[in-house]
Amino acid sequence: MSAEIGTNIQRATSLLQAGEIVAIPTETVYGLAGNALDPKAVAQIFSAKNRPSFDPLIVHVPNYQCWDLYAQDIPQEATALAKKIGPAPVTYILPKKDCIPDLVTSGHPTVGLRIPNHSTALTLLNTLDFPLAAPSANPFGFVSPTTAQHVNEQLGKVIPYILDGGSCSVGLESTIIDFTKAQPKVLRLGGFEVEELESLLGSTLTVQNSSSNPSAPGMLVSHYSPGIPLKLGNVSQLLNSETQENIAVISLNKTFDDPRIVETLRLSPTGNIQEAATHLFSALRAIKKTKATIILAEKFPEQGLGLAINDRLQRASKG
Repeated sequence: MSAEIGTNIQRATSLLQAGEIVAIPTETVYGLAGNALDPKAVAQIFSAKNRPSFDPLIVHVPNYQCWDLYAQDIPQEATALAKKIGPAPVTYILPKKDCIPDLVTSGHPTVGLRIPNHSTALTLLNTLDFPLAAPSANPFGFVSPTTAQHVNEQLGKVIPYILDGGSCSVGLESTIIDFTKAQPKVLRLGGFEVEELESLLGSTLTVQNSSSNPSAPGMLVSHYSPGIPLKLGNVSQLLNSETQENIAVISLNKTFDDPRIVETLRLSPTGNIQEAATHLFSALRAIKKTKATIILAEKFPEQGLGLAINDRLQRASKG
């Protein structure tokens, strides 16, 4: 049994209005969506993903003008950034209003709001009179999906509908910024570069990347598990010390000469970091279908989206 896959926004709307959950596309990854104001729908999301209730969810909205329906004491800095960048792979942590169930925020007094930069997602949100809680549409801790088929492979048996919006253009989850303190802080690296955010905000951002009691999604140390061990570093050095056979390699654009390598996935043959980010989760998923027993991943340049790629690979290595 698998989910129905289609492009019928009205079908997705009807299911969501009836309290069901559906998978939806965004520019980052596919999300598992339900009415963020309905605790029963939100509980279905946690159940379908087997997600612990202490890991909060992001709430998707069509525009920043509706933020004051769900958040309060919104800093001018957050609104100014949203005006500048519009729909984008950025999540804003803000003080929540009581209409947002505690289950969504894992009991935290804050909520993460995001305006997805995807035409299908925005059309859907504009047809609804409620926001959508929508974490990545995969079992908790596993690789995030970037196509409708990825969702179907992992959650097709437990959800009725997958709204197909094509392949995700960014491929990494959103960058999360906490605006509840005097100085904004990045809680999760993601699809919007920190350097550009700093330029837009006119201030330096500190980065907090992991927690055992997360106040935002994607902060757990162990996450994005590919299902087999992964080591991150200098692949040439890792090959010299590796004793296992059946090795898979993930690199930006390098190839390596070793008879034990059964799969090499170059995320961008031209060395484009943005393209590499788009292909990361698909690569981790593809390796699961090979006979590889270990993954050796090249550490990417520590700047721009390279920081976010390394963050995901580091978390995958802890799985």
